[in-house]
Amino acid sequence: MPASSHPPSPASPLEDDNLLPQILLRLPPDPSSLPRASLACTRWRNHVADPGFRRRFRLHHRRNPPLLGFFDGCGSLDFMPTLEAPDRVAPERFSLQRDEGDGVCRPLGSRHGLMLIIVPKRLQVLVWDPFTGDQHRLDVPPGLTTNGWDERLINGAVLRAAAGDSEHFQVVLVAADGGQENRRAVACVYSSETGAWGGFITTPLPNHGHASSLFSRYSTSVYMDHAVLAGDSLYWQLIGNFQGILQFDLERQMLDVMPVPVPIYSKGNCFKLMRAKGGGGGIGFLFMSNSNYIAQLWSRKTDADGVASWVIGRSIELDKLLSLRSGKENIRIVGFAEDNNVVLMDMLRGFFMIQLDSMQFKKLARPKAAVSCCHAFESVYAASSTYILR
Repeated sequence: MPASSHPPSPASPLEDDNLLPQILLRLPPDPSSLPRASLACTRWRNHVADPGFRRRFRLHHRRNPPLLGFFDGCGSLDFMPTLEAPDRVAPERFSLQRDEGDGVCRPLGSRHGLMLIIVPKRLQVLVWDPFTGDQHRLDVPPGLTTNGWDERLINGAVLRAAAGDSEHFQVVLVAADGGQENRRAVACVYSSETGAWGGFITTPLPNHGHASSLFSRYSTSVYMDHAVLAGDSLYWQLIGNFQGILQFDLERQMLDVMPVPVPIYSKGNCFKLMRAKGGGGGIGFLFMSNSNYIAQLWSRKTDADGVASWVIGRSIELDKLLSLRSGKENIRIVGFAEDNNVVLMDMLRGFFMIQLDSMQFKKLARPKAAVSCCHAFESVYAASSTYILR
């Protein structure tokens, strides 16, 4: 009998066990994926329950984490879920355990499954993992709150130290000098690997800005909104008598300042930093006017001579997209999810999420309290058992 006529030999349990983790690794990064897989059979449950597998699952999907929801950025830290059941994370699942005497805590932003929170009363920042509840408290480095700075003018960002490192993290704190002389921005970096803050990194601040700004008579400060990570740099908005963008290059450990072609804050306008379209590593922003409901997506381009300039890449007619009544809606951009390219807008009819690539939108329930700033929580939940899903 020819060899080809023999039936194939069944795979050995060892071969199946080697192949199964690779299959499970490719499940979608939805919160319900691994809990559901663990219910299939004992063998699947054993693989999913392995801490090493869960770590690889998080790393495999790190570049496309789902948008689980938004945290209120005004101090309450209430969580607003964005997914539907069975992937919806109940708000009570993410509850920060505060120490007595912490007082009001203000979130500065989240990234890579971690939330950065400032505790003004203690002059500390808190790195919080909402899934595990783990907390790391860091004293704000001495000197960051001198020369007119105080805790209200400090902003920052948290990120994992490296793509394959799920244990260590970095914190970058920034502030802008409020004085009229020796005007500068300053940054300081903490590494959990060394357990120490580095030295201060500074850059001068210009003395001019858009005269039409609501804040032009105030000293320059780093706006309370979260940072955007684009390429190897973090970016924050600067407001006051200079309006622009503060850039911190993570690789070169350098600060830089760039102007913007529009007034960041003027009556009836909204401004939100985001990654440039296409994900090529550059920074962009969305500028919107309530007078005509047109949102412009700008990006930073560099020509052949190395000269950088801002260009409008796209305009979105929000009145047509959302069926707005002319002059009847006051729209505010209150949040942005950098990995999913989603903006969160506050309108009279509720909160709307708009996916800027597909232009699909979804309405969310309006929070009970007024919200002026929200921080997106984009992360891969890699638990082996079902948690609070409704």
